[in-house]
Amino acid sequence: MSKLVTVINGPNLNLLGLREPEIYGHDTLADVEEECSKLAQALGMSCRFQQSNHEGQIIDWIQAARDDAVGIVINPAAFSHTSIGILDALHTFEGPVLEVHVSNIHKRESFRHHSYVSHRAEGVIAGFGVQGYSMAIQRMATLLQGS
Repeated sequence: MSKLVTVINGPNLNLLGLREPEIYGHDTLADVEEECSKLAQALGMSCRFQQSNHEGQIIDWIQAARDDAVGIVINPAAFSHTSIGILDALHTFEGPVLEVHVSNIHKRESFRHHSYVSHRAEGVIAGFGVQGYSMAIQRMATLLQGS
């Protein structure tokens, strides 16, 4: 049985590839899911991809991941900067958490420089475009080798 990693995506990531391509690129979330699923399989893992524009749904998915996932990769998008609720939910998850941002949040508006999620994440990958997701899957495999 492969190790399940939940990949959770926050608001507006359903528009990846369409919304502000000069910042976020032209790859869609479906492209990212396909790439990550292939990589995860090669590393002995599987991915469950989820996306919601609703904070409560993301919290529910984090809580549900406690039952069957060994790790969480999360791009909380705008909720990074506002959601203590998502941070609190992540604190209930016992496995590793990696935070991904397509853009470099530290090079953008000052309100984007702080992420509540970073307080729980073992690592943060920002500014590498959608390649950051693959980087997170690879890092997750390394982190899980010890478990």
